Amino acid sequence: MEFTEVIKQRYSVRSYRSDPVPDDVLARVLEAAVIAPTAANRQPFRILVIHTEDRDLELQQIYPAAWFSKAPILICICGIKDKAWKRHDGKNYADVDAAIVMDHLVLAAVNEGLGTCWVAAFDVPTARKVLNIPDEWEPVAFTPLGYAEGYAKNRTRRPLSELVVHDRKPG
Repeated sequence: MEFTEVIKQRYSVRSYRSDPVPDDVLARVLEAAVIAPTAANRQPFRILVIHTEDRDLELQQIYPAAWFSKAPILICICGIKDKAWKRHDGKNYADVDAAIVMDHLVLAAVNEGLGTCWVAAFDVPTARKVLNIPDEWEPVAFTPLGYAEGYAKNRTRRPLSELVVHDRKPG
């Protein structure tokens, strides 16, 4: 798919079919995530691939929406602050890097015909417990990964003129 079409077709899927994601498709999506740029190429992240079959009750403790565990796969992107690059003022880039990784994964999923929904409002202590996430890893975001059931609704976006600010024009 042409890149602009991938971007335009991405939407937050909240209804999934139970069809399995083929291993080769999953591998391509994960590869796109792994090659995402990170600050100083430190790659301070881990990608948890969670198979959801027969795990609805425990996974919905992390995020209570029924659709959260309906796709065959759930992905959790974790940042590792101790391995991340830090700006001169101390700003740690682990969260930024994790977000870039998630964005690559989401766009690659669209390219493969899969749906995703970026989830940040989850219960961190429960996620750590249910998924046995090490203390050094910080869960940053989740997404279901599977085939959408249904189609995207029309979305509106604010115009460029409201969102883009130019510092100054040359000349």
